[in-house]
Amino acid sequence: MKKFNYVICGGGASGLLLASKLISDTFFSNKNVLLIEKDPKNLNDRTWCFWEKGKGELDHIVSKSWKSAIFKAKNFKTNFSTDPYTYKLIRGIDFYKNFNYLKTKQQNLTYLNTKINSIDKRSNTVKTDKGDFIGDFIFTSLLDFDKLINYNKYPLLKQHFVGQLIKTKNEIFNPDEVTFMDFDIPQKDSTRFMYVLPLSKSKALIEYTLFSPKELDKNEYISSIEQYMKNLNPGNYKIIETEKGIIPMSAYKFTSENTKNLLNIGTAGGWTKPSTGYTFLNTLNKTNLLVSYLKMNKPLNEFEKNSRFWFYDLLFLDVLNKHNDKGSQLFKKMFEKNKPETIFKFLDNKTNIFEEIKMMLTFKKRWFVQALIKRFF
Repeated sequence: MKKFNYVICGGGASGLLLASKLISDTFFSNKNVLLIEKDPKNLNDRTWCFWEKGKGELDHIVSKSWKSAIFKAKNFKTNFSTDPYTYKLIRGIDFYKNFNYLKTKQQNLTYLNTKINSIDKRSNTVKTDKGDFIGDFIFTSLLDFDKLINYNKYPLLKQHFVGQLIKTKNEIFNPDEVTFMDFDIPQKDSTRFMYVLPLSKSKALIEYTLFSPKELDKNEYISSIEQYMKNLNPGNYKIIETEKGIIPMSAYKFTSENTKNLLNIGTAGGWTKPSTGYTFLNTLNKTNLLVSYLKMNKPLNEFEKNSRFWFYDLLFLDVLNKHNDKGSQLFKKMFEKNKPETIFKFLDNKTNIFEEIKMMLTFKKRWFVQALIKRFF
């Protein structure tokens, strides 16, 4: 049974970012790293977007960025500058290629393409189809969805979507302006919006996204995109790529699953913002903090700290779960009454208490007071 200093289970964003940082930092050059991932990661299977101030460490693989955005809801539309933030897009395939380039330059990384069957926390053993491996420290992004479903203390919603990269005959898109959220579509008793990432005047990634308890039949996602496209007068168009995803929106305390030698990371570690499903930027920030933390040789179950933002997200989820048919109104109020810069700061958990109080006061107070009372009593 082979032993490694660090074993990373899962090659999604969190696993690949952590592995990249470990093998690129000379502090860990004498440590051996094992990354286990079942998929080959050779397809453009997803798109990551995030907002960031100034230049970032991944700018070399950012394929498109925007400084202007649109938010739309029924009887409301706002065009706004994202300054001082830039909204950035990274294609999955470019992210994977960047990692593959890094791993060829380092000798202390072993990449194993196989299925993980189980992780034994007591013996720090990862069991796979290609053998068992021991790690001094184990990091896993493998999410047990059933655990969230069966845990009734906190609501569970899902951010679920289908996106299509579309090439149109007519030039109908503004390549300098992203449609951040377009709620001006049939809501059908749940929270639904379109998300448009224009790459050129005639090419865009269009995602039909929901925040709701249950997924839809695939045909409903597709037909909704078709109807949205019809309203834009695209002329003939073709679908170049299709992607889909499901991200849990839960205030479950994932940190309770950590041990001194095992840390859950990514969505499995609670790095997804529960109220919106945004993950990538927080994952990028968390991996930087984690690498610094590892240099101090402290127990992994002391890495995560409690935050008041967790409670804000819990209340927002309670309200969104109870009033899922009115979710568009929540986001409409947010953009009507607050500066975009403050919204991005809030979603990034960077606001101060005064900004947060002001933000909360823009929502329907009765809903949030009821959620607050229910949590305490």
